[in-house]
This record gives sequence, C-alpha cells and structure tokens, in this order.
Amino acid sequence: MKLIFDRGFLFYAEYNVRLFFHLLILKKDILLSNDLDTLLPNFLISKLFFKKLVYDSHELYTEVPELTERKYVQKVWLALEKIIFPKLKNVYTVNNSIANIYSKKYDVSVRVVRNVSVKLKNIAINQELSNKIKGDKRMLIIIGSGINRDRGAEEAVAMMQYVENVVLFIIGGGDVFEKLKTMIIKLDLRNKVTILDKMTHQELMEYTKIADLGLSLDKGTNLNYEYSLPNKVFDYIQCNVPILATNRKEVAAIINKNKIGYITASLDPKKLANTVKLIFKDQELYSTTKNNLKIAAEKYSWENESKILTEIYSNLR
Repeated sequence: MKLIFDRGFLFYAEYNVRLFFHLLILKKDILLSNDLDTLLPNFLISKLFFKKLVYDSHELYTEVPELTERKYVQKVWLALEKIIFPKLKNVYTVNNSIANIYSKKYDVSVRVVRNVSVKLKNIAINQELSNKIKGDKRMLIIIGSGINRDRGAEEAVAMMQYVENVVLFIIGGGDVFEKLKTMIIKLDLRNKVTILDKMTHQELMEYTKIADLGLSLDKGTNLNYEYSLPNKVFDYIQCNVPILATNRKEVAAIINKNKIGYITASLDPKKLANTVKLIFKDQELYSTTKNNLKIAAEKYSWENESKILTEIYSNLR
C-alpha cells in the first residue's frame, strides 16, 4: 500500500481503513491478523462475511517501548485489544510467557508457535568469507531487523574497546544503527566493528555460521523485551553458534535447559568484555556448548514447530 501518511495516528488510521476496504473485496476463506495493528479490520470483515479469523501475535504489542512511553496512545491500543481479544477463538503467539499473559488476561486459549528457523541444508563454513572478514580473530555477531534501543547493541560496541583479537559484526536494521555508526567512529573501532544492512537470509546465515559467539542482549526495560524470544536465537542454534544473552526469561530458559550458551548479569561494557574473554578462555566448556548446539538444532527446527501450526489450521473454530 502506498499511504499518504507515514507515521503516527493518521498513518494507523489510514492503514486500517485501507486494509478494511481491501479485505472487503478480496476473495477469502480464512483471515489472518498479524499483531494488534491489523486486528480491527480483520475482525470486522470476519463478522461481516462469517469467515474464520486467526490472530497471530508476535509480541506483547501494547508493551513495546514506542507505546509504554506514550500512555495515551497505549490506552487506545489497550482499549481496542480489550474489546476484541476476548471474542477471538483461534490465537497463537511466540512463547509460553506471552501466551500465559494473554490467556489469563482475556480467558482465551492461546497456542504457542515459536519463530524457529528451518534446518540449514549446509552447515559448512564458507572458508573464503571467514578468511576475509575475521581471519584468525574471534567473531561476535548481532543479527536482526529490530536492533533498536534497549537491545544491547550500544553496549556491545562499547565493549569492543576492551577486547583484543575479536571483531563484532552487526547485521540487519534498527533505530540505533546511525548511533552505532557514530560510536564506531568516535571510539575509533572501525577495524573492530562492522555494520551491514539487511541481506537475504541465506547470506545472513553464511555470516552467522562464521561467528564464534552470537549476542542477544535485550534489556528488561519493558515487558515486551522481558518476555521476548528473538528469531536470532534460533538462527544461532541452527548455525551452531554459542549464545551470550542477558537474563530475559524465555531466552535464558532455552539456553540453560539445553546448555547452549552463557547468561550475563551485566551489560557494563568492561564486565561484558571480561565475560567474553572468559568464554573464549574456557575451551573445554566452549566445545561442550558447541556439541550441545548440534542436539538443539535438531530439536528447535521449523520442521518440528510447523506441525503445531498445521494442527491449529486443521482445527479452526
């Protein structure tokens, strides 16, 4: 859709009106609403045409930082959620924590379908790329299209001042990218930190497989981040890359249960640097973690997770 407005209330108002009329004339059997900002038009159309509606909630939408800091706007979205959510019959979300919150709040059954990665057909490392981008150094990586503030990227860049023979790659997009680029120049880290824009998933996996440690450093500044389970965690698993993460509930549970990484109690750059040094120093534990990742990759694959999605759509109410 080419919209007149590109932000704020008018953007969402125009988008929802346009989506309603688009769905009105579109041939349809099942309506799938992805997150709260698409729910109202889908719900109205489902009632008008007596079609089944599925709600796929990828996060605690009303608890994202963009809303928690704008209380009036947050109340509008909460009001909409409170009106529609209790009427929904087919709902799934990305992890147990969010599912439990929604189920308790609205007395609705909520299934869990995690954003788990497809098994990699080729786990072999591109040695030419590895030699080019890291050589004999250790490589840290952060990937994702939502590398925003409070997700630890700034601290990861600052940490690079205190480690040697280590490079950091940040690949994707987010609202802190320009700030990160400024930090790299200001701290004279251009030989240590590389930022790359979004690329195809296949290309991204080639970079990720080369990494020695995948970072997931979300802060618990809001409920959405506290209960998040980022896609990159499962990409790291499929690429056999040990994970260093902050103690967010869902991420920490997977890491601890499967012994596939490390949890940091602090995002202070110096302490974070010391943690990275200790991880690479204990080669025995690191090797065990790598072996555990092979088992986890078989367990956490879309080939397994998709069976839940198939079952949901086979029994829509």
